[in-house]
Amino acid sequence: MPGAATVVGAHRKAFASRRRDPVAKREAVLKTAAQLFLEKSYGRTTLNDVADRLNITKPALYHYFHSKEDILLGCYRWGTGLIENNLNAIAAQFGTGLEKVEAFIQSYANTMTMQFGRCVMRLDEGDLSGAAREEVRAYKRKIDRRLRSFIEEGIKDGSIVPCDPKIAAFSIAGALNWICMWYEPEGTLSAEEIGSQFTRTLTRGLARSPRNS
Repeated sequence: MPGAATVVGAHRKAFASRRRDPVAKREAVLKTAAQLFLEKSYGRTTLNDVADRLNITKPALYHYFHSKEDILLGCYRWGTGLIENNLNAIAAQFGTGLEKVEAFIQSYANTMTMQFGRCVMRLDEGDLSGAAREEVRAYKRKIDRRLRSFIEEGIKDGSIVPCDPKIAAFSIAGALNWICMWYEPEGTLSAEEIGSQFTRTLTRGLARSPRNS
């Protein structure tokens, strides 16, 4: 795993040449900010911190983002975009509702070990403006609806025992979101191993046993 200095250096390279793709520079800002949000918290991180870490001026930073909140929303949009792509793939590639729930848990657990997932889930929504708070909540509702739909599908196809899809979805999401509070990149378990263990644990109460079929 690359060290912090290596990661910082890689992000700075995006700004080393004026010919670089602006998309690469925006990504460098988001990755650097996510790292700082984890190190210092969102509330304590300033735009000057982000600019200093990238070795650029604060005015240069304004070419890509208007405010710290704008950067945070960029992190949310990136992270939820990845999750949505995964959800679409899960819906298309897996058969039963239970299989889709299992794939969702594995995928979401992996996201919670990534910088974007960890930094945004640690956020105190009280730090956001009303409009930004509503956008973030809309992202969360969208993901929740997809998980509920997988659970409902499993109940209909018989792979999941009858239950309240809302309560089941809240239970799963609550457990997965907590990963960001204790996960350590240098820990003994890989992201894949964590995802596998969560998948087994969180679906035991949902799966219909053969004798109940």
